[in-house]
Amino acid sequence: MANTNNNSDGQRLNASGTTTGAVISIDAMGGDLGPAPVVRGMADHAKNNADVRFIVHGDEAELTVLIKKQRSLAGICEISGTSEVVEMDAKPSHVMRHGKNTSMWSAIDSVKNREANVVVSCGNTGALMAVSMIRLRKLEGVNRPAIACLWPSRSKQEFNILLDVGADIRADSHDLLQYALMGVSYARNGLGLKRPRVGLLNVGTESHKGHQDLKDAYELIAQKTESAGFEFVGFVEGSDIPKDKADVIVTDGFTGNIALKTGEGTASLIRDFLKDAFKKTPLSRLAALLALTSLRRLTKRIDPRRVNGGLFLGLNGTVVKSHGSADATGVAAAINLAHQLEKQSFADRLAARVSTGADAESTQKEEK
Repeated sequence: MANTNNNSDGQRLNASGTTTGAVISIDAMGGDLGPAPVVRGMADHAKNNADVRFIVHGDEAELTVLIKKQRSLAGICEISGTSEVVEMDAKPSHVMRHGKNTSMWSAIDSVKNREANVVVSCGNTGALMAVSMIRLRKLEGVNRPAIACLWPSRSKQEFNILLDVGADIRADSHDLLQYALMGVSYARNGLGLKRPRVGLLNVGTESHKGHQDLKDAYELIAQKTESAGFEFVGFVEGSDIPKDKADVIVTDGFTGNIALKTGEGTASLIRDFLKDAFKKTPLSRLAALLALTSLRRLTKRIDPRRVNGGLFLGLNGTVVKSHGSADATGVAAAINLAHQLEKQSFADRLAARVSTGADAESTQKEEK
């Protein structure tokens, strides 16, 4: 693998001293569909992004053949050969002990070794988080990392951020505060929002509802609005997740994961219902033809492939988790998210925000 170094602009320098643009580490083997859709997704992204390079981890012989078929990948890929793959049903504890020769481990190590600033994987979520934590380590001040996802919404940016959606089923009040701070950083760098609105997910918006950790988190988050530069809208309900009410919705991983899976299932059900409705009679098929443009627009808005990519927050490096069953379109979307965050130096900005929040929190504890 070629040696790379960073220059002052965050770009990479190759051995000859010329810039190589954004470098993205790809775990090509972990998805349900194998490396073929991953390589096609890389190619699709590269067609519109001349400043990107890839370090691709997996079966060297197979990847060499697949990459050679894609013109847009010519000269911009380095293959890091590995002999093993993390299976979807593998236990994270087993992978941590025996996964050093896997494509997932190798891809994460490229970020650890500063060959790349971001990794994309379609692999086992639990294993990916576990290996990321032991190889990249948590940011100082972070107790529990979180997974953030983009949720289609009626807001002007078309997406809201929901976190945590499954990194850890537990979260106390201080964890929820950290999620809020990390979500604000993501909203600024990923969605371009100068003053994001933060909501805390609860069973109601009334102040007396919810368990004690939620009530304590409410107070902690409210105290940070001015120093951290965001607006706190208070408690929000599940029905508010897709609304133009909060740009960042904070919750624990247990609740967030159930909400995410419910939303994905509902979107799929709506698409199926629409297909069935327009197949009933010749008249309904005619109506579908007349409404074709609107239907395509709707399908695009709720297409989960457009927002494919859960972002791991709270680590010393950026990790993007793609759906395991993602096709080339979905993989390209995850790579696009990773590329945009790398160009914004997101990992460094997130570390600075979390550090500021942690310092302020420590000061408050000492004063008490």
